[in-house]
Amino acid sequence: MENYIGRLLDHRYEILEVIGTGGMAVVYKARCHRLNRLVAIKILKDELSEDAEFRRRFHAESQAVAMLSHPNIVNVYDVSHSDNVDYIVMELIDGITLKQYMEQKGVLNWREALHFSTQIAKALEHAHSRGIIHRDIKPHNIMVLKDGSVKVADFGIARVSSAQSTLTREALGSVHYISPEQAKGGRIDYRSDLYSLGVVMYEMLTGHPPYDGETPVSVAIQHINAKAIPPRVLNPQIPEGLEQITMHAMAADLEDRYESATQMLQDLDEFRKNPAITFRFDGEPEAPRPQERAGQPRSAAERAVRGKSDTSRRHPVQPQKKRRGNAVALITGFIVIALALAGIGFFLYSFFFADFLTSTDDVPVPNLVGLYAEDIQQSDYPNFQIRVEDWVPDDTVEQGRVISQTPVADRLVKSGTTISLTVSSGPSTDTMRDLLNDTLENAQTILDNLALDLQVKVEYESSDLGEGTVIRTDPVKGTALTAGQTVTLYVSSGPAVKLVPVPELVGLTEEQAIEKLESRNLKYEITRLDREEALGTVVFQSIKQGEEVKEGTTVNLQVSNGPEKDPLDPDADEEDDENTEGNEPPQMLQDRLIYIKLPSGLTEELEITVKMDDVTIDSWTLDPETLNDQNETSIMLSGVGIHRIDVYIDGLLYYTMDYDFDTGEELS
Repeated sequence: MENYIGRLLDHRYEILEVIGTGGMAVVYKARCHRLNRLVAIKILKDELSEDAEFRRRFHAESQAVAMLSHPNIVNVYDVSHSDNVDYIVMELIDGITLKQYMEQKGVLNWREALHFSTQIAKALEHAHSRGIIHRDIKPHNIMVLKDGSVKVADFGIARVSSAQSTLTREALGSVHYISPEQAKGGRIDYRSDLYSLGVVMYEMLTGHPPYDGETPVSVAIQHINAKAIPPRVLNPQIPEGLEQITMHAMAADLEDRYESATQMLQDLDEFRKNPAITFRFDGEPEAPRPQERAGQPRSAAERAVRGKSDTSRRHPVQPQKKRRGNAVALITGFIVIALALAGIGFFLYSFFFADFLTSTDDVPVPNLVGLYAEDIQQSDYPNFQIRVEDWVPDDTVEQGRVISQTPVADRLVKSGTTISLTVSSGPSTDTMRDLLNDTLENAQTILDNLALDLQVKVEYESSDLGEGTVIRTDPVKGTALTAGQTVTLYVSSGPAVKLVPVPELVGLTEEQAIEKLESRNLKYEITRLDREEALGTVVFQSIKQGEEVKEGTTVNLQVSNGPEKDPLDPDADEEDDENTEGNEPPQMLQDRLIYIKLPSGLTEELEITVKMDDVTIDSWTLDPETLNDQNETSIMLSGVGIHRIDVYIDGLLYYTMDYDFDTGEELS
């Protein structure tokens, strides 16, 4: 694979790094210099670029995704061909894949799964309306953003749908998520995407896909022949209605699935409004309900479902084929006659003798559970007094609907009896606590104790408060909280690290250099040497001018003591033209900046000592963060000719070299 990093495509897109690899292409992070923004660029793999079929598919993808514009689909900015490179420029997503998200969290809360599923279905609805089938819906191709929204990505095998669309080369997409028709290499349509979405929903709700096996073939065969374990068997917390939507999307037969993403969205929306709702789809037997015991209060879900108005969706059930055979016909005839006689007998008995068994004042209690309290009119129930007894929070029953009633429905009571209603006030609520200056651990414990199943996010910011201390929250204290809401804790990562540039100090007086360092909150250490420069002049600084370091960093300075003089001959430094005439001029000391390469991966301070010809020249404490990009530190040394230089780290000899001060070259 050719390395595109560093290349500039179309004099506009600078390739920065590889961020992903797919079956057909490699995805790079790049910078658009025209708009000064980061983008993602998908480039066809080198080994496929010469294949006419793959090039055709790649261009078909480019044309297809360019037609899409939806908040739940990764945006395409540009499609181009430059320098024999075919590429697509796309939105760079700041997030992780749904697969990574599930690996981090495990089984998702059903509300979160519903939130993600609805957005994916909206993306498919938009794509299908443009004639595009994704063909590879799986958690790896769904990006989760930091704000909780999702975007469907990688229409890498999408093709414009047509009546002749078939899958003949291979079963494309991950085998755990492909539809039965894809596994068989048969004709596919938009409902194939809905099957894959159903599998993704199954995995979000249970923690794993419905089918698994030792080989891809064994998994594909299960998609064709097996029936998945109902999600509620694996996770009883899943509402029945959401399980039904998932399994209907995963129907093995195309004709038994949702007809469109729009139809699936309608059921998802109905379920969102009323999590207690259940569905019955054409040709599917109604799920059995547990037998209700006399006098036992129903669960919140059962109460909301079995109200006066039936909230279950009921589609016509196709009649079963007639069975042949005289014996069956004879038995059926006897059953019909028996039922008819029983019905007539019950009618006659009720007509003539019911008054002896039941008081004329007894009336059956109407079922008000599941109705909106505001819709219940006293005038509609003249035999009863209707009263709202209590409002209580309920995470499964919509606000304003009746949760329970006393007496229960269908019970015979005296006319004029009062029916007391308990009404849902909506999801459980509480208020945001004051968590400022609390530790992160304590703050999370407080939020967990609210029992609202809050989604807690943690963001770190620099602060003068101690590391791990909560510095602010979103929402702020006193704000109403609802079940499942996201709460963000902003936690201190410690004081901010302030960087300052090191000034140019060589050539200044000692006092001037100290003043400059102190004005930048930098420390200093001074070593004095006999040098030709004037007394008090800075001749070397350990950190180069312009390099940015943390405040408080120590800069080592070498300051001249002035030229060394012979105390017995005060005029020894004066030139005597007559005495030196004809002699070679004395060699001058050469100042050389010696760079010392240090080991990589240093994290702690080191004691550096430099010796020249066994004489200690300088010793200082080194902070690894002050090293340059080449992991080097430096020291200014003076000399003539060749000298041996030894470098010690924490008292141990690190390396030795012979250095020629005349040429400035390291000899060994």
